[in-house]
Amino acid sequence: MAELAVEGIATPVKATSLKTVVAASAAGTTFEWYDFFVFGSLTQVISKTFFSGLPETAGYVAALALFGAGFLFRPIGALVFGRVGDRLGRKGAFLVTVTLMGGATFLIGVLPSYASVGILSPALLVLMRIVQGFALGGEYGGAAIYVAEHAATGARGRSTGWVQTSAAFGLFAALLVILVSRLVLGRLFGPAAFDAWGWRIPFLVSAGLLAISIYMRLKLSESPEFARMKARGEGSQRPFAESFGQWPNLKIVILSLVAIMSAQGAVWYTAFFYVQTFMEKFLKVEPATINTLMMAAAAVSAIGYVLFGWLSDKIGRKPVMLFGMTLMLVAYFPGFHGLARTLNPALAEAQAATPVSVVADPADCSLQFDPIGKASFTSSCDIAKSALANAGVSYENVAAPAGFPAQVRVGLITIPSADARGLPKDVAKAVKITVEGKIKQALAHGGYPAKADPARMNLAGAFGVLMVFVIAATALYGPIAACLVELFPTRIRYTAMSLPYNIGTGWIGGFVPFTAFAIVAAVGNIYSGLWYPFAFTALSVVTCLLLLPETRGRPLDR
Repeated sequence: MAELAVEGIATPVKATSLKTVVAASAAGTTFEWYDFFVFGSLTQVISKTFFSGLPETAGYVAALALFGAGFLFRPIGALVFGRVGDRLGRKGAFLVTVTLMGGATFLIGVLPSYASVGILSPALLVLMRIVQGFALGGEYGGAAIYVAEHAATGARGRSTGWVQTSAAFGLFAALLVILVSRLVLGRLFGPAAFDAWGWRIPFLVSAGLLAISIYMRLKLSESPEFARMKARGEGSQRPFAESFGQWPNLKIVILSLVAIMSAQGAVWYTAFFYVQTFMEKFLKVEPATINTLMMAAAAVSAIGYVLFGWLSDKIGRKPVMLFGMTLMLVAYFPGFHGLARTLNPALAEAQAATPVSVVADPADCSLQFDPIGKASFTSSCDIAKSALANAGVSYENVAAPAGFPAQVRVGLITIPSADARGLPKDVAKAVKITVEGKIKQALAHGGYPAKADPARMNLAGAFGVLMVFVIAATALYGPIAACLVELFPTRIRYTAMSLPYNIGTGWIGGFVPFTAFAIVAAVGNIYSGLWYPFAFTALSVVTCLLLLPETRGRPLDR
């Protein structure tokens, strides 16, 4: 037992070793990331299970939107648990978060499908995602602060870097469980078993991980910095008012969001999530290959978080983070073009040799996604673009005179579309199928592959591209926990730090897959969605360079 002397009063505080603190914090956070990543990695299957009443593209985008919806509630969780953590203690707050997260994830694994109970199925799924996002909003801030307030000043970046590895371990574990489940069920019951019911296994596995996480966190004592603050009677009774109602603190909240977290959300979720959507939906790479590549990338990233956290202890937080966001800024477009050339060279060759265009009256065209499933996409332009969006093919939009029936041009081949507006539902469906069949034939004739050919894949080259993304993401993310903790005073640290973090990762990062895919579907170019993360990253590069102070070595007892 250690004692804190405060004006003659000896306050006993149970000591906890730094190794135990890091292990318990990282383990719990790993579990919570596992829960979230399982959902993100199974978007395609979930869209078919819970949104089978929607067209293919709309169902897929609805699942991506639901993935983002979990992040939408993260800032609310950050505020609730931030207040709890600043007033009552760090330990209790993130013990509750891990329990909520685990319970919601397990329940997703037992939810009925849309085919069984109709609209109730996606409604229950939305509720579980909200609980997940709410819990995760309070998790990261508590874990990062807890470790930082235990660590030595000169090792704060390295120590909190281990908390950052929880994202890598969580992603790796999620992909591993999914991959093993696919392989085992495929051998025992056939390839359709996983999509039919085996996808539930990764969610159900979370029950065991939850028990381990709770056990480890129950062994922890309170943060020494928080204990000292409480012993001196300096705790905040109004953390919201102090964090957001006083300009000196609010200014830091805004700065951390714009200069750090905007890039963090954009970079990390592009590098580890949107890249999966891109490979699966547009490059037509098999899920098992994607899982293998991403598992390897996640494994390497675990080293990067600690390495760059350690480097930030030596040369400063700002230059390391600035390097990461700048590297990703210049790598977005070349990197994704590189993935196309290495994973589906036939697609890249077809796009260069046989460009596709849609000639249509702009007034006849709608957006190529519908998250709520109310649009029918039955105009001649909509049918043509829907077929290309489902095929993951880039196309150019060519304006035609008013009333001109839409056409799809694949090289020198012209395929007339058809208008199904006003027709009975089954007749309209038959018309769409007929047009889509003709477009697919033309695409095949033009060299567009239905799937990526494993024999032509350059997996080493694709992994090299992913490594550039990993270096950028880990250089940015590795020092972030230490930097954010050092920016804010102890009395409001949990509340003030958690909000910008969860807006950046939740609202900006969480909606990267949905927004980028929606932009692609609307514009027609498979690379156009990258402008969304590019813009936020560019904003952070400028503000970080010009406005962010260096925080390395700052004392936390303030």
